[in-house]
Amino acid sequence: MIWSFGGHSLDLSSGGLICGIINVTPDSFSDGGAFSDPEAACARGLKLLEEGADILDIGGESTRPGAEPVSETEEIRRVIPIIAALRHQTTAPISIDTSKAGVAEAALKAGANIINDVTAMRDPLMGPLAAACGAGLILMHMKGSPKTMQQAPCYPDGDIVGEVSKFLSERRNAALGFGVNSAAIILDPGIGFGKTVTHNLELLAAIPILSGLGAPLMIGHSRKSFLGAMGGSADPTGRLAAGIAVTSLARKSGALLFRVHDPAPHHEALRITESIMSAQQESEVRP
Repeated sequence: MIWSFGGHSLDLSSGGLICGIINVTPDSFSDGGAFSDPEAACARGLKLLEEGADILDIGGESTRPGAEPVSETEEIRRVIPIIAALRHQTTAPISIDTSKAGVAEAALKAGANIINDVTAMRDPLMGPLAAACGAGLILMHMKGSPKTMQQAPCYPDGDIVGEVSKFLSERRNAALGFGVNSAAIILDPGIGFGKTVTHNLELLAAIPILSGLGAPLMIGHSRKSFLGAMGGSADPTGRLAAGIAVTSLARKSGALLFRVHDPAPHHEALRITESIMSAQQESEVRP
């Protein structure tokens, strides 16, 4: 299975990939303000690559629960200097985490290769832009908006897996209709985006189903509150062990991309999990 976009071809059949997070925002839930300086953000990106990240995901608007939206102008001001600086220092794929086509276009011109859209093309210009630029496109499910999504989220008949599956399939088909290459699309069930703890667990348990929707599956669970609610740390930065457990189990279930804050331990967990999976497969075919 090849993820192909903008001159890059990433072989997912040989192993899962790590997407390292760089939040260029003052109000992200676990590292807000830490990398608002372009020099610090660029250094952080290079460090993430050293630690095992395959892709850098840069966002200039917080999508934490309750977050207020920011203007397109401000979002561009935050992210473009970092993308441009990183592109001068690395050939690694760079993803722009945005729901605005104007921001995505500016980011692609500055050197980004992938659009990570938490609204799955709610902006009607996003799909045509991705198609015209040959960009990678990550489509995520979110209930509502970041400002309201955690206000008693619920799903018809309690069937979150069915609703998320239907939504992601429809958005994938919409992207194809805009001319986006099928090999450029990644799907993301949106862990923590308009979901209760139970909803998140149901989606993680349904990874074998979600992985069969026609595109590789990304899981973004790093440091999220549901990990703390299940007995993990109240401090987001203290949820590393819980996050690694999810990475390993999600990979075993069929997920192939993982958006995380701490690449090194997640990368190690992936490789160990995949070695066990490979040994298991060999034992199953052995006479």
